[in-house]
Amino acid sequence: MQIFELAEEQIPDAVALWENTGLTRPWNDPYADARRAMETPTSTVLAMIEDERVLATVMAGHDGHRGWLYYVAVDPKRQGSGLGATMVDAACNWLTARGVPKVQLMVRHENTAVQGFYERLGFVDQQTVVLGKRLDSGA
Repeated sequence: MQIFELAEEQIPDAVALWENTGLTRPWNDPYADARRAMETPTSTVLAMIEDERVLATVMAGHDGHRGWLYYVAVDPKRQGSGLGATMVDAACNWLTARGVPKVQLMVRHENTAVQGFYERLGFVDQQTVVLGKRLDSGA
């Protein structure tokens, strides 16, 4: 198993993984999210590939100070095997190599199992509220 930057032709496999792990939402186009991340030097989608299958992903991006992780996903059959931690570590290394001093991510309140996973990796509640506003006509 190796970790690579996702290739354009692997986007459908990554999106299928995101859908299978419950990460997609109807108001976000995951294909567009992946393409946007892959088009700029300040973001990427990393994928763990085995036998040409996408087993795990993480999208990483930064604003120069804060790095953000999105679409951290592991094939449900392989969850609990350390692949998620490996992907988070790979994304943190990608950000560190670009001089980014901090990494953050968002977890939905009801997703307590995932909160525990990130806490075991050293992430702590930042005691902030994330506010958002849609800029497209879809909302």
